[in-house]
Amino acid sequence: MIERIEAGHRMSEACIHNGVAYLAGQVAADATAGIENQTRQVLAEIDALLSQAGTDKTRILRAQIFLADIGDFAGMNKVWDQWVASGKAPARATVEARLANPAWKVEIVVTAAL
Repeated sequence: MIERIEAGHRMSEACIHNGVAYLAGQVAADATAGIENQTRQVLAEIDALLSQAGTDKTRILRAQIFLADIGDFAGMNKVWDQWVASGKAPARATVEARLANPAWKVEIVVTAAL
């Protein structure tokens, strides 16, 4: 069985299958914010979706981070390092990529165990 969270016509914000939650890429609601505030917004969305799925950031298995400008790596990491659970950091990849909205600075995708 597959459970879908905030399912829409094009996509779901998360899908749960076989004890794993797969989140869609999360972006900031306020695209005018700088990298640190956009990262905070994205991580808050991730926290909320993980909670809806019945899990939390301590159970994240993998994170994929897309930065519109790799020059924002340090600013994103500053917020990430404050947020990630000590001793429970997931496997992670960070790349520079052109995001769907040019104002977005960061998009994060996570997969977590329930």
